[in-house]
Amino acid sequence: MIKLITDHPEYANDIAEEIRLFYSNTEVDIVSSDDTLRDGDVIISVFLKSDGREWISDAHYRGLYGTRVENYDYSYTMPAVNGSELIVKRYEKRCVKVAVFRLLKGIFKDNNTPWGSLTGIRPTRLLRELTGELGESGAMRTMTDMFDVSNEKLSLAKQICDAQSPVLATQTQDDVDVYVGIPFCRTKCMYCSFASCVRTKKTDMAAYIDALCRDIEFGAQIVCESGRKVRSMYVGGGTPTVLTAQELNRVLECAIEAYGGYGNEFTVEAGRPDTIDREKLEIIRSFGAKRISINPQTMNQRTLHLVCRDHTVEDIFNCYDLARDVGFEVINMDVIVGLPEETINDVGNTFERIYELAPNNLTVHTLAIKRSSALKSQLGNYNLAQAEEVERMVELGYATAQRLGLHPYYMYRQKYMSGNLENVGYAADGCDCIYNIDMMEDTTTIMAHGAGAMTKVMFDAERRVERIPNPKDIGTYIAKVAKLAEEKRAMFTRG
Repeated sequence: MIKLITDHPEYANDIAEEIRLFYSNTEVDIVSSDDTLRDGDVIISVFLKSDGREWISDAHYRGLYGTRVENYDYSYTMPAVNGSELIVKRYEKRCVKVAVFRLLKGIFKDNNTPWGSLTGIRPTRLLRELTGELGESGAMRTMTDMFDVSNEKLSLAKQICDAQSPVLATQTQDDVDVYVGIPFCRTKCMYCSFASCVRTKKTDMAAYIDALCRDIEFGAQIVCESGRKVRSMYVGGGTPTVLTAQELNRVLECAIEAYGGYGNEFTVEAGRPDTIDREKLEIIRSFGAKRISINPQTMNQRTLHLVCRDHTVEDIFNCYDLARDVGFEVINMDVIVGLPEETINDVGNTFERIYELAPNNLTVHTLAIKRSSALKSQLGNYNLAQAEEVERMVELGYATAQRLGLHPYYMYRQKYMSGNLENVGYAADGCDCIYNIDMMEDTTTIMAHGAGAMTKVMFDAERRVERIPNPKDIGTYIAKVAKLAEEKRAMFTRG
């Protein structure tokens, strides 16, 4: 058992994330004192003090292994930072996290930690903020010297920041991106932890769509009242094409009419090939969407069956050809590396098949084992690639993107990722997805509709984000649509 003692409990969850870089999928218990150790227990304590000029974070490790007690210490010092409460907390948190990371890295030297002490979702946002504060060379130096990021990952982050710069430069404070969520799928993938439901014959889709359209209409009115303008629109899931053609037409028509258009870009996640047909693709295209996703995740039939995706590799090729025939200019394909039972050869086969199709966008995800996924409860039944092999799989994705002439343009990280790695989106020149950049970098206000969707408003002066999550439960969402609109209106007024 891992136990944590700290005099700053407000940072306990952040410290626990550092610990999990070295103890994957392990619960960390917050305790108030140095409890009696049992065999195999570890207590990590971290304390922060200041003399007014410097912050000093002292981290200590105490572990019991049989009759042997191991003790290790690390102390990290950084200049004290003055400013708002938000700024002070940000830097205090950095101080304690670095101390714990370096304590554990000194003990577990062979652990794969290419992103160093960074545990947040958006390392590129951090690099961009540091560049604004310290200049490019100062930011790069801080990423390596303070956060211990590897040169390879720092180079990737820099490439992505450079690719995003012209897109972010077109933003204004009045921009808003619109998200429409369809949290339903044909089946639940083994690795999935999203708030999505399997659509069955008993699913009351009409009630959900009625509520969704009301949500959209409320949201469009709020955006109009706030003087904002739509920058992009994104329809995601779940799997939006799990809707019938008539249902899909109604949702898209509602969104376009309510907002008076989609701004500069309209994307629909068609997603799974077993939900796509020509009629649905033609409906999507008729509303102006030029971007869709057709997501295989793997091109190995055995794995598709294992992870509960009931389509074939041939279906993927057929849907791709159909989408091109209907006139879609940009097609994204998602791949997950590190799936159960897959080897480096299996992943190599997937990327070779992707290369044959030559999509304009390729998103390479690293498997994240989430608590609410079916995979989490069945881990003992399957072989999973080790960190070093997963890293080679990720490198295959990068190499394939290069062969296709695609550049990395957005990235995010998740908890419990294999090898402590990342998810990266690649795009051909001119095919970067505006919504993906805006959403991942937390730079643009987002009005979100649908169960489980997250509305957020940016407060640029403070680099602060306020959020309103829609309920994940379908029934609760339907009942709260009007109340959610009131909350959104109040938040947009403050913004």
